[in-house]
Amino acid sequence: MSEAPCQTEETVGLFAGQHVLAELSGVSADLLDDEQFLRHALGEVLTQADATVLEVISKKFDPQGVTVLALLSESHASIHTYPEVGSVFVDVFTCGTRAKPALAVQLLADALGAAHVSTDLVTRGIKEHAA
Repeated sequence: MSEAPCQTEETVGLFAGQHVLAELSGVSADLLDDEQFLRHALGEVLTQADATVLEVISKKFDPQGVTVLALLSESHASIHTYPEVGSVFVDVFTCGTRAKPALAVQLLADALGAAHVSTDLVTRGIKEHAA
């Protein structure tokens, strides 16, 4: 039997989560246009932040830019790059209390060498359960 969305072994059925929306800037245009690096980096930082990565897909655009999406047991993550301005939008939503989306964003910012990081945290679902 497979798990339903927003379930982990520690918080089965918990309708609560954290959604981190971030903008990173001051990033090398070359890194922001490197599809394989971005796929690997997103998967690695999510794993380090205790998320369960099920699948990572991506699309490189012409003349530049990459979108990477990660399907998680806990929900999803995405990055959308703008090499021409050295910036990237990041979105990490995790249900339950195990995964740490803010840590994933910080680790990604570090991996990209971002000069500036701006984040917003949205607590979703049943508020008393969100981490």
